[in-house]
Amino acid sequence: MAGEPYGRTRDGRDVTRYRLARGRLRAEIIDYGGILTRLDVPDRGGRPANVVLGFSNFADYEARNPHFGALTGRYANRIAGGRFSLDGQDYRLPVNDGPNTLHGGPNGFDKRIWRVEAAEADRLVLHYRSCDGEAGFPGNLDVRVTYALTADDALRIDYAAWTDRPTVLNLTNHSYFNLAGEGSGDVFGHAVEITADAFTPTDATQIPTGAIAPVAGTPFDFRQATPLGARIREAVPQLALAKGYDHNFVLRGGRTALRPVATCLDPGSGRRMEVSTTEPGLQLYTGNNLDGTLAGPSRRLYRSGDAVCFETQGFPDAPNRPDFPSAVLRPGSCFESTTRYRFDVG
Repeated sequence: MAGEPYGRTRDGRDVTRYRLARGRLRAEIIDYGGILTRLDVPDRGGRPANVVLGFSNFADYEARNPHFGALTGRYANRIAGGRFSLDGQDYRLPVNDGPNTLHGGPNGFDKRIWRVEAAEADRLVLHYRSCDGEAGFPGNLDVRVTYALTADDALRIDYAAWTDRPTVLNLTNHSYFNLAGEGSGDVFGHAVEITADAFTPTDATQIPTGAIAPVAGTPFDFRQATPLGARIREAVPQLALAKGYDHNFVLRGGRTALRPVATCLDPGSGRRMEVSTTEPGLQLYTGNNLDGTLAGPSRRLYRSGDAVCFETQGFPDAPNRPDFPSAVLRPGSCFESTTRYRFDVG
């Protein structure tokens, strides 16, 4: 399957878009950042709508993107102070989120052009080599990401990575979902369930404190399906610091086989999404930093709460937290991870 021109970077590199289709799903992905720019899913009446936020042109993705749909790395989420130590050596990273490094820094994987290894009707394979020292991280790292639409109406993302030096790694896709349709308003009525008995509270800069806190009796208890807006405005410090939900949930089972970990249902359209992963954590983010300055293909402005992210991941700041699941990748080992977003109607 051939791609189609989607734009050109400011330094003159061509960007290509690929369209995938299978069953009831349609997806569009660009090789810049491996960004999922569109995902069409039918509602209970069979009417399709795009359920991910994004832009209508490449220039906005290059200049203004808050990680809409992007592959994030080398380390997704935050690393405290832009620094970590590994095997007795200290590493410094560029900071781009107050004092911290977020999603690999200001020039992470979301701003790189990925090489297309295979492009089929329902499958796209991307590769990126992150060279030793890029963004301060050690080791030449080869990353392969496969997007595939499956027979059971799912978007499946498989990650694999290899390194020639010990390094740290955390990969995810940062799609912003609105199951009522892109540009349709807030997602506070979406009912969310997460199979997590605990979460990792954060400090004022949204770095985990190191505590593993039970969700019971808090606004973070999604063990039963609960509308996102039911408790998002409760006067608790953790919600105030993040201006909503932007927290890592400790999934049952740790890093293990692919299993369902969350569901999200939009009652109006009937669209239901089941999230499965092999990862130990899930970052629930309610688009708190969307401030009405960005507009999508619908020509409607995005505001706080207009989407929800389910970022499957290792734990934030794990390189500085030996008690968290390890984020270290060593030569001779292969990092493998899978996330699946399966759609039906409820």
